Amino acid sequence: MKSISSKLFVKELQLAQIVLTPLFLLATLMVFIPNYPLLVGAFMVCLGIFYSFQNTREQQDIIYSVLLPVAKRDIVSAKYRFVCFYEIIAFVLFGIWTVIRMTLMSAVRPYAEGSLLPPSPLFLAFVLFLFLCFNVLFVGGFFRTAWALGKPLIFFSIAALFTIVSAETLPHLPGCGFLKNPAGERLGLQFSVLFLVFVFYVGGTLLSWKKSVDRFERIDL
Repeated sequence: MKSISSKLFVKELQLAQIVLTPLFLLATLMVFIPNYPLLVGAFMVCLGIFYSFQNTREQQDIIYSVLLPVAKRDIVSAKYRFVCFYEIIAFVLFGIWTVIRMTLMSAVRPYAEGSLLPPSPLFLAFVLFLFLCFNVLFVGGFFRTAWALGKPLIFFSIAALFTIVSAETLPHLPGCGFLKNPAGERLGLQFSVLFLVFVFYVGGTLLSWKKSVDRFERIDL
């Protein structure tokens, strides 16, 4: 038997989201654009999720959900499950495309001669960090009012810009030139960073969810 949160999650998929959200998963294919800041693809995935939040706001879905015989905690949980659902799909797609780029396509001239951060375990770590920023700054910020979207989006966009610039600067720092290797180098170190960021992603998202629950329960809608 499904829990209330699971039923609300299904409602998110069937009623609250718009078609742009799954379509924006195609932005993961930006991994194949040579000599391009690939983290822009992760930002676009987050933007696709944002549009569903915008639809939720305009359709007053939050107020509708509050009128249902459910706890506010379950409403917040369903939103976070919806966000993480798309982030996980995007991360898996990024992972698949990264493997293809690092193996079958690493010797292709436009990729081999690139000067920006190529797909790698470190790139995937940055993807997770950007998703964490979205969960904390945008989703968590949204539940301060359960209405305002502009300020949380601005805060997330600033953090995303800083993340993208940092990722593209890193390979040009002394001792970090190996990060530009399209076939990967020092993979043990890179996978260690990826695992550490994954732990931060899980822990940070759970903390953001908990704070959002507390905030939302105090809001008088």
